[in-house]
Amino acid sequence: MTSAQPNNLPLWVQDRDTVIEYSQHAQWRYQESPDYNRSKENLAKESTRNHVEGTLEAIVQNLVRTFEMEVSFKSNPQQWLSVVNDQFRISTNGGKEYTAADLSAQGTYNLFMADSEHYKASEENFESSAKLFHSTFPQGFPWEVLEVYSGPPVVTFKWRHWGHFRGQYKDFAPTGETIEIIGMTIANVTDDLKIISLEHYFDNNLFIEKLTAGGKLADSNNSGDSETKSGGCPFGSWFKGLKKS
Repeated sequence: MTSAQPNNLPLWVQDRDTVIEYSQHAQWRYQESPDYNRSKENLAKESTRNHVEGTLEAIVQNLVRTFEMEVSFKSNPQQWLSVVNDQFRISTNGGKEYTAADLSAQGTYNLFMADSEHYKASEENFESSAKLFHSTFPQGFPWEVLEVYSGPPVVTFKWRHWGHFRGQYKDFAPTGETIEIIGMTIANVTDDLKIISLEHYFDNNLFIEKLTAGGKLADSNNSGDSETKSGGCPFGSWFKGLKKS
């Protein structure tokens, strides 16, 4: 896969594993570089798109996956190759803008999902939120580009996040269903394709609705099946996060 990357493309829009290999001296959040082998297996089986290397769609997908990897695993944002660190800003649904330092300290979940009944961003930190959602989606939460509507310097694209809800979410029972979230992003990039800003648009309330649809574990144990079937599938769109591939 890596050898198929066009040689003239910047490192950060090449295959994510190529970036990891280059980043041998990075400060890794968990003391070692990430292993995406399982993620690649899931992508190969479950992706709805197969973008040809070198196309705009593949380049955008590689850039965002590299960005997600760096946010999740490189603890020093000054070492992120995918962004213009001193200019970088990120926002959700027209809300507050955050810096790379904010993102590194608090994590994507806590910046994208404000306080609500079933998720208290103000009470979570990077590690606790990552642990929660990794256990909720034990097989991962892959991400892919669906369509790209405009090219650099303002890249507008539609994407898909999905995962199998097989681990409990807080005290809510897993439903086993595949949760799929669709979103839109506007990315401002430099001439060499580093990210200056990201504006994400999606309905993150629907994500929480899906995670609580199975009912609380105590209720499901006591009542058999009524609580676990509540809500059906009022699904719609998205997730936050840059999440988790």
